[in-house]
Amino acid sequence: METPHIITIDGPAGAGKSTLGEMLARKLGYLYFDTGVMYRALTLAAIARGVACDDVAGLTHLAETIDIQVTPPHIEDGRQYTVRIDGQDVTWQLRQPEVEKNVSACSRDTSVRSVMRSRQRAIGEAGRVVMVGRDIGSVVMPDAPLKIYLEASIDERAKRRTAELQAQGRQAEVGHIRQDVERRDALDRHVMQPAPDALVLHSDTLSPEDEVAVIMRHIAAQASSR
Repeated sequence: METPHIITIDGPAGAGKSTLGEMLARKLGYLYFDTGVMYRALTLAAIARGVACDDVAGLTHLAETIDIQVTPPHIEDGRQYTVRIDGQDVTWQLRQPEVEKNVSACSRDTSVRSVMRSRQRAIGEAGRVVMVGRDIGSVVMPDAPLKIYLEASIDERAKRRTAELQAQGRQAEVGHIRQDVERRDALDRHVMQPAPDALVLHSDTLSPEDEVAVIMRHIAAQASSR
C-alpha cells in the first residue's frame, strides 16, 4: 500500500497529537516531528535571555540566530525526542510552567512564525515524516497529501495534561490546568483551524490505537481510489 510521504496532525493543546503522531510514525517507519517543540525552545531561550514576548524584533532575531536541533531520543528516560538549543540538551526544560505560560504569546507574531515555519518546511519537504503542530496542514505544508485534525473537549484535555504533569512528579490541579488550556485556546484561536481537506478525528471517544486504525483505513481507501 502506498502511503503519503508527508502526514500532518494539527489540533488544540492536549488533544493527543504527540501520542498519535509518535505511534503513527513508528508504524510507518517515518520521522516523528513535533513542531511545537521549536516554539517551546524559542520561548525557553527568550526567557533565559530576557527577551519579552512582545519584543517582536528581539524574538525574530532570536528565532533567526539560535540553533534548535530536534533529534530521536538519545537517553531512555521517557522522552519522545531530544531537543538542543545551541548544543545544550533542554528537552525536559521545555515543559517548565514558565514556558507553558508564555509559549503561545511568544509564538503569536507573524514574523516569528514565518522564521520558524521555514525551518519546519525544510524538514517536511524531505518526506517520510509525520509533522505535529497547530497550523501544519493549513499553513506550513498545505500541499501535504494527508492532513489530520485531532479534536478533544477542554475537560478531557485538562485531565490528560494534569495526568502528564503528575506522572513527571510535578504538582498539578485539574481546575488550574483547565484555565491554562482555555487561555491557550484563546491565544491560539487564530491558527487552530483544520484544513478544508483534513480528516477530523475526535479523541474523546477514540484511543490512540483506534485513531491509528482509522487513519490506516483512510490511507488504504485513498490508495484504492487512485
